[in-house]
Amino acid sequence: MTEHNKAAPARDAVHAYESLTPDVVLDALASVGLMGDGRLMALSSYENRVYQLHLESPAGAGDRAGEVVVAKFYRPDRWSDAQILEEHAFAAELMAAEIPVVGPLALNGATLNHFQGFGFSVSPSRGGRRPELENFDVLEWIGRFLARIHTVGAARPFTHRPALNLSTFGTASAERLLAGGYLPLDMESRWRRAFDEAMGVAQSVFESAGDVQQLRLHGDCHPGNILWTPEGLPGAGPHFVDLDDARSGPAVQDLWMLLSGDRAQSTRQLGALVDGYEEFREFDRRELALIEPLRTLRLVHYSAWLAQRWHDPIFPINFPWFGSSDYWKGQVDMLEAQTEAMQEAPLMA
Repeated sequence: MTEHNKAAPARDAVHAYESLTPDVVLDALASVGLMGDGRLMALSSYENRVYQLHLESPAGAGDRAGEVVVAKFYRPDRWSDAQILEEHAFAAELMAAEIPVVGPLALNGATLNHFQGFGFSVSPSRGGRRPELENFDVLEWIGRFLARIHTVGAARPFTHRPALNLSTFGTASAERLLAGGYLPLDMESRWRRAFDEAMGVAQSVFESAGDVQQLRLHGDCHPGNILWTPEGLPGAGPHFVDLDDARSGPAVQDLWMLLSGDRAQSTRQLGALVDGYEEFREFDRRELALIEPLRTLRLVHYSAWLAQRWHDPIFPINFPWFGSSDYWKGQVDMLEAQTEAMQEAPLMA
């Protein structure tokens, strides 16, 4: 038994999602007038529970007869209804601006409905593949749409959804990890030192960057949340999905997760993204210094996310290494590497 398993609270006997059976999923859709034909496939999602469903096709089955839809059942107690509806409203604004975002349908007059203790939404099913980020034309295309997303995002602030900053992703994450006893005794002090040093450098970089604009973001714009349709097919280009992590922050947050490889490759990719971006919106070059601090915050937040979800039975199954001394040694090594990276000259575009 690892030190983590000794220290962490015991898992609830029954997690809320264990009651979300296929019958409950189908009954939830029926409650908003969508009759599934029994075909139900769970899609990859750890945060929420997401299913692809086929609707009945006989005459009289409804306006969406024969369609394929995606139903998302939100994790209880993660977001408030107001925060979820704010995400939905943002998606609606983006779609109204003809930006290819896949947003929820209005059913029974609402995009968020409830059934047996679960909030859920239903969206059209949208196919596509991961974008080829080695292709600079693809990156420019994505950059153009990110600029348009940010133009809408800058029009007004979020009222209910939180911001991405040192407090929410850094300090709050560390407090959750330390208070919950998720670090083994042989690594706790090392991790604390590495975290404190990294946050000190990150704060300095944020302060040096100055008062960069905060706007509504996709928030989790990694390649898995962009569906790509090849040219020559209907709806060619990128479609952005999963605004579940939408929050306020600097524009560069939606760009840096699309970068990969060594510094030279990342620089070329960034150049293509910014070239496309600036066809529609000016990009503040001061934000380039924030890439490594934002990467550092995501690193810490990811560990806290695993800890916060440990009561969910799929997490110990899929992340059995979490909490081990080896895991936390790796986290210390990455924090130390990030501390060095944050002190290097930022990427240029």
